[in-house]
Amino acid sequence: MGDIRDFQTQPAQRGEDMAYRKVRAGHRGSLRSRDMESEELQAATLELEWDMEKELEEPGLDRFQLECVERQPVGNSVGGGGGGGGGGGGDLDLEPIQPSTSPHGRFQRLQEEPSYGSRFTRAASKAQRRAENWSWAVKYILAGAGVFILGLVIGRYTHGTGDQAAAVPSDVDVLDSVLKGITAEDLQALKRNFSSWSGQSELFRVSLLLRKWRDLGLRDIHLSNYTVLLSHPGPSPSSIIDKQTNQCFLPNGEGCDATGPPPAVDPSPSFAAYSAVGSLEAGLVDVQYGSMTDLTQAKASLNLTNKIAIMKLGQAPLLYKLSLLEKMGFGGVLLYVDPCDVLSEVDIWHKAFGVTLNPGGDPSTPGYPSIKGSYRVERPYLTSLLVQSISAGLAKEIMSAPTMGEGRPCTPLAMQSASAKRIITLNVGTRASYRTIHNVIGYLKGRINPDRYVLVGSRHGSWHEGSSEDWSSGAVIMTQLISSMMSQARLGWQPDRTIVFTSWGGSALGSIGSFEWGEENRVVLESSAVAYVSLYSPVRVGRSSCSTASPSLFQLASDIHKRHLRSCIQNSCCPGPNISSLQTPGDVSYFANQLAIPTVQFTSTSSRTLETSFLSEAFFPSDPSTDKASDSSFKRHEAVAKMTAEAILRLSGDPVLPFYPLDVALDVQNKLKDDPLRTAELLAAAAILRDNSTFLQSESMRPANDPKERDPSHVRMLNDVLQGLEKSFLIPDPPAGLCRNLLYGLSTQSSRFSILKDAHEVKRPVNQTLSLVFNAIRSAQRLVQSGLELFENDPDSSH
Repeated sequence: MGDIRDFQTQPAQRGEDMAYRKVRAGHRGSLRSRDMESEELQAATLELEWDMEKELEEPGLDRFQLECVERQPVGNSVGGGGGGGGGGGGDLDLEPIQPSTSPHGRFQRLQEEPSYGSRFTRAASKAQRRAENWSWAVKYILAGAGVFILGLVIGRYTHGTGDQAAAVPSDVDVLDSVLKGITAEDLQALKRNFSSWSGQSELFRVSLLLRKWRDLGLRDIHLSNYTVLLSHPGPSPSSIIDKQTNQCFLPNGEGCDATGPPPAVDPSPSFAAYSAVGSLEAGLVDVQYGSMTDLTQAKASLNLTNKIAIMKLGQAPLLYKLSLLEKMGFGGVLLYVDPCDVLSEVDIWHKAFGVTLNPGGDPSTPGYPSIKGSYRVERPYLTSLLVQSISAGLAKEIMSAPTMGEGRPCTPLAMQSASAKRIITLNVGTRASYRTIHNVIGYLKGRINPDRYVLVGSRHGSWHEGSSEDWSSGAVIMTQLISSMMSQARLGWQPDRTIVFTSWGGSALGSIGSFEWGEENRVVLESSAVAYVSLYSPVRVGRSSCSTASPSLFQLASDIHKRHLRSCIQNSCCPGPNISSLQTPGDVSYFANQLAIPTVQFTSTSSRTLETSFLSEAFFPSDPSTDKASDSSFKRHEAVAKMTAEAILRLSGDPVLPFYPLDVALDVQNKLKDDPLRTAELLAAAAILRDNSTFLQSESMRPANDPKERDPSHVRMLNDVLQGLEKSFLIPDPPAGLCRNLLYGLSTQSSRFSILKDAHEVKRPVNQTLSLVFNAIRSAQRLVQSGLELFENDPDSSH
């Protein structure tokens, strides 16, 4: 089906594989030399060691436990974290919810005692005593034959062991080797190469990218092509005419002739993809960020029907705010980014930008919202509003906003009362046509669970063909990751789970490539995709941001941040300690929003402050000088690449997936804690989910310690529970622009469930919304309970 193939799960080949040992430093995948003992001896040894472990857990035996730990191979531990996070007395519903420090159980690999030497010596002594009764001739014959056979065995063993040691890296070396293979110098060289591709067609970029991956050793690579409806700039740029002064402006603020012929085509067009087209003459209304509070205030003094709103990007998804404008009766909207929401040293005053009104995928294919059941429907416009993006300088001009002061604090742009009755003419022209987009999909097949997939996504699609908008940072890091991992694969290493490297086309116009491929492979992905690691926009210029992770992966992302903090802080390239579960635009959308696959993305920026969220919905033209100055040493690229590599290796190699159900339960409680719509029933359900998740998180450590629970099928069932937990929080048909996955919030300032916030502010049916949240929590409860049942002892068992 599509590019995802049905891989056969390989059976466990030995007792050591069945042990499902904990990976030290997140490394896994080397093939150790196999012991020659019988299965009966292995079972007896494992049972003995389990009994010894139970004794070591008793008080007073700490010394022996430390001695056992010292016997473990030394490496860079990535187990992270300490003590449990679920306890405490009192009412859980009313206590402040602290960030979780998830309990990490003992995933120590059981040691096998090599006792071959002593047994061989005793057997040899008995044979020698019996041989004394034989004749000298027989003794010489046997001795000669023994020496000959022993020489063959030693030669074969030495040769085989030497070959294997040279060919296969050890467990503790895999992560270190991969990280050492990622350098700022290599990333910088790739960046120079990829930047030369900008301005070329997507097919040109795809061809070079595929060849590059193949040259690095990735052999299983496929192209997936889709003919989709894409939106483009019109034959002439949009324009804004001030009726009072008869001045004509282009979107970037430059002047044009209001009475003359249309201006020439803008070499860097700024438009709203899939906007309605036409001309509208109407009054201008300042709605600030377009929140329900802003719109209510505007409606109290004005008739908003067919008016043109001027609105700032940020604080909420653009599609959500546009749906509110449509509901209020507006006919058009001008979008801009307030300079107060970005760094002062970044000049956006005279830069217009692009936005898309496409929630995802090809608007003309089945499954698109509101047109289900149709094969191909022409939908070049996805809104009734005339939408145009403009520069901050033009917004200041037509609102007659006061002059910006120097330095901080910044004065946000706002319309003056004297301009409240300003009338403008808005001319918007876009067009749509069918084009072919391309995805590049490469597979590094897993060894133990090849039918479980860790997806890694970057993009090669830009805002429009010929655009200077930068897409290459993610592609550069992705290519370097492939290079470093394939160098280990050539030595014999394989991940336990299959790693799927993807580069998407049609990203900026609505994550079209990822949506189409995801829909094509949906059945397989729903059951087999473990996680999605995003490289959509890993190094950002002029805007601050935090790394994002869904609650299941919050602890993993936090642990990785802490481990890399020491090495990157000396170079001032750290992505920062902020990690959130915010709804973000980009190719992660389909996997998080439609399939509820746990996701993580590490980002780095030159900024020291947190940006207003959703500014990344704007596609500004790339400025090579600014890009180079933001990371001239490429240390930010290197830091993000190394953290991403560690996350991939952990997700593809840990026997028990590094997902933490307690973090999901804590996130649910935090979202309900201050919500004015919360009920006692919701709080009680959230408390039960937290209690059960605490037990599951501690019990899920047992498969690595208890010989009776080391069966691969048992661990596989546990992983299915962990991987499916977030799917409980998918809801049908949320308000426009909001995630189907309830676990993703809108801002760090408000951690409420986004649909409860919407119901409270927009006055939607509250009972129906509360029911959706309650059912999601109860569904998660049942799944966690099924995980706990995996650890219930057999009634007939004495263990």
